[in-house]
Amino acid sequence: MTTSKILKAWIDGACRGNPGEAAIGGYIATDDGERLFEFSHRIGIATNNIAEYRALEYVVRWVGTLVEGGGIVSGLVIHSDSELLVKQMEGRYKVKSPHLKPVVGMVRTLIEHMAIPVKFVHVQRTDNHEADRLANLGF
Repeated sequence: MTTSKILKAWIDGACRGNPGEAAIGGYIATDDGERLFEFSHRIGIATNNIAEYRALEYVVRWVGTLVEGGGIVSGLVIHSDSELLVKQMEGRYKVKSPHLKPVVGMVRTLIEHMAIPVKFVHVQRTDNHEADRLANLGF
């Protein structure tokens, strides 16, 4: 990436039971559609919401490393089918669950350290099929 880019990420978490075996998946692309990175990983036993946040954490860490390494990133747009995640990250929902609070706090801190604008977009599950496919590959 030689010019400044807005990156777009699609993320998903998947569980076999809740809590149960969990996996994460997603991908990151430039604003013109060039896919830069994709991931599929098993994360062990987790709730569905923890899995969604772990997928977000994975993307934020990857983009943060890119920014720290001199990659010219002007912003990040994260697409998720988790309405809870999107609204909590936007500050529209409070984080009430004790097991989510530390994860949400950690992700917010990572985002602040990137020092680029981050926007969250809630998408319908049917519009997040590629991230869902990648999450299920993690199993």
